Amino acid sequence: MKETNRITFNGFSPGTLKFLKDVAAKNSKSWFEEHRQEFEDYLMTPMRALVMELSGPMMTIDPELETRPVVNKTISRIYRDTRFSKDKSLFRSNMWITFKRPIRDWKEAPAFYFDISPDAYHYGMGFYSASPDTMKNLRGTIDTRPDSFRKMVAFYKKRGPYTIGGEQYRRVFNESVPTDLKPWYQQRNLYIYCGRKINQRLFSRKLVSELTSAFYTLAPLYHFFLQIKAEN
Repeated sequence: MKETNRITFNGFSPGTLKFLKDVAAKNSKSWFEEHRQEFEDYLMTPMRALVMELSGPMMTIDPELETRPVVNKTISRIYRDTRFSKDKSLFRSNMWITFKRPIRDWKEAPAFYFDISPDAYHYGMGFYSASPDTMKNLRGTIDTRPDSFRKMVAFYKKRGPYTIGGEQYRRVFNESVPTDLKPWYQQRNLYIYCGRKINQRLFSRKLVSELTSAFYTLAPLYHFFLQIKAEN
């Protein structure tokens, strides 16, 4: 990416949130076409700028991550795929950024993400849809190297900023797993996220620092996820 093409990220704006609320309420092609410039100004422009600001830190975490500020590369579409959904609304009321490796089975590989909606924003790292073998490898690591795993996830506190997300298995795999490791052990799918209510960081450059710090914190776990995915 050439530096001459770099855009400075100065935060989202109240117009971003208003647009997302309006698109949810109107949700018609005609309305969207009439407000396409607002979509460009309030969403796409800051999204591209945020991707570019984060591209350097993300490349230090993993040089193979896709960092081009392009829709379907790092930036989500606002159009919904309604072919197989009961919800036939045409447009999303949220958008997101993902940093993932450009591989065929990306849904089974770990990725970093940032999501913005009218009332909140979230960011984190994990699997869109981890394979059963990947989760089996994770349980194997906890069984054989529990102390090593504890060190890697020491950032996680039950009442801290990060939450373990993803569906859990109902059946208990191992009754003897230590209590502090059970939330990780029982996951069918797994991602770690931080949810924030709308605040002033969202409207300033401080968001870049917040995301960079969080992604660096999650980087060791990301590389572990890569390792157990590579063993499949």
